[in-house]
Amino acid sequence: MKDILRLIRPHHWTKNMFVFLPLFFGGMLLNVPVLTHGIIAFVAFCLAASSVYCFNDIIDVEADRRHPVKCQRPVASGKVSVGQGYLLMFILIVLAMGVLMLLPPSARWKTMGVVGFYYLLNLGYCSWLKQFAILDVCIVAFGFVLRIMAGGYACSVVPSHWIVLMTFLLTLFLSFAKRRDDVLRMNITGEAPRKNTSRYNITFINQAITITASVTLVCYIMYTVSPEVVERFHTHNLYVTSVFVLIGLLRYIQIAVVDEKSGDPTKVILRDRFSQFIVLAWLVSFLLIIYIV
Repeated sequence: MKDILRLIRPHHWTKNMFVFLPLFFGGMLLNVPVLTHGIIAFVAFCLAASSVYCFNDIIDVEADRRHPVKCQRPVASGKVSVGQGYLLMFILIVLAMGVLMLLPPSARWKTMGVVGFYYLLNLGYCSWLKQFAILDVCIVAFGFVLRIMAGGYACSVVPSHWIVLMTFLLTLFLSFAKRRDDVLRMNITGEAPRKNTSRYNITFINQAITITASVTLVCYIMYTVSPEVVERFHTHNLYVTSVFVLIGLLRYIQIAVVDEKSGDPTKVILRDRFSQFIVLAWLVSFLLIIYIV
């Protein structure tokens, strides 16, 4: 059971919290029926993502066996057979679609379409598309946009173009930071962890991180002062939360460039107390401004 849990990577389910962003930014987080639909979409995305993780480990089994860390993955180490991996992959995606049947018909099919497209896109990513530099990180970032779309359809809340842009830019920033770790490993070992790693180098990655972080911050500031957002939330004070976004980006750049530990964004957030404090401070300040003040 322990190896099965490692294969489906439940610690990565935190990524699927993005399905709640349309509710959060739409001021609908306290609406219980809408929140329930969001939870259904969240569970479905967790199951679909875990199914993709199974497929990824099966496809990458030979490369993982040569990797100093990934060789411990359940399929690469032989603790879970390829056949068992495929069976689990099938069960998880069927459960994901089954969970979405709990949504009302008006939201069900659109949400299923988004989850289905995410699933097929990521199967293609694992099989072939991840070999292409830049395209690989764009697909990863677009996967988070699809999470937002799924949450929006499930809850009948239309996400603003600002939320879509910020999500894409932020996750693109994190993806480039993760690729930096691959480049560092390649420079040390002389072997590329991914087929496309040779198409990256430290100079390019550092510039890409700087650009995406800068544009993300500008986009967030523009969001907080945009007329439609001010009118929706009846406040001019959202710009204050930009401070936490800036500090959070700087902290992650510090982890990536100074500490050189940006290999897994999920683990970084779960382990770094300073990052957790900044995220919590941003969340509390945003909630206070739009729900209370």
